[in-house]
Amino acid sequence: MKADYRSQTIDPPLLDDLSHLVRLAIREDLDRIADVTTMAIVPQGVTGTALIVPRVAGKAAGIDLIEAMLKELDSSIQLELFVGDGESFAPKQPIAALSGDARDLLTCERTILNFLGRLCGIATLTSKYVEQVSGTNARVYDTRKTTPGWRRLEKYAVRCGGGRNHRLGLFDGILIKDNHLASRAAADGTLLDPGTAVETARKYIASGAYRFDHPPMIEIEIDSIAQLESALKASPNIVLLDNMSNESLMQCVAMRNSVNPTVELEASGGVNLQTIAAIAKTGVDRISVGALTHSATNLDLGLDWKLGK
Repeated sequence: MKADYRSQTIDPPLLDDLSHLVRLAIREDLDRIADVTTMAIVPQGVTGTALIVPRVAGKAAGIDLIEAMLKELDSSIQLELFVGDGESFAPKQPIAALSGDARDLLTCERTILNFLGRLCGIATLTSKYVEQVSGTNARVYDTRKTTPGWRRLEKYAVRCGGGRNHRLGLFDGILIKDNHLASRAAADGTLLDPGTAVETARKYIASGAYRFDHPPMIEIEIDSIAQLESALKASPNIVLLDNMSNESLMQCVAMRNSVNPTVELEASGGVNLQTIAAIAKTGVDRISVGALTHSATNLDLGLDWKLGK
């Protein structure tokens, strides 16, 4: 298996992000006061069970985070899970049950559903893209086009949908884009060709000027076939082929196979559910899709109640 960017799991940084986001969500709802409708209508001591039920089919993401949400909500609600993250579910199939004080359940309801709806929506959309590349060597990757503050959660949801994670942030690997080269040229007049840019990045890594906590990937973006040979000879981990036609992608694959088969090729730009299958058939190794996160629709989830004394 070739080197790749790190996969987002349920790790301490993700849980820390979740904690901050849940606190913000509760502050939005309660404004440091209370759920006044619930206080007015529901007597103290009423208990019940509420089932989280999807209205449409989908892929689970965030289910394994409900317990952490409840802890942050300072609630004694009991949780029972019927599916796990990464699993598929059918319409009207309960995916979890919450039991406890009715006032707590009502206050927590929208916050929990908002998180799950967003994450399940991303996982479900990702699974559709992954299905489109089935039978090819291409893998589907996310991007940094994420909701501010939600990146770890959204990238985790992509993994739940069967996709893979591109770099987590600007700190997490080197991706040389056209604007980096343009900025360098504007600064000192030095116009770096792709191969020289890769070697420059490699020297920076070797200098120890920045202490990476894991071996960094080096990726460079090109937008024409003419730039590819220079990039391949420098042996980056990945060459990003930006907004190229399928015919050009096939030519790039042929050149890569001839010049340096160890380098992976990533297609980006113009990718949607209607185009990704044809892109995958060109022979590229990776397809990055911003739409996985920036265009996912929240999955429709509801809470079905069973109240009791």
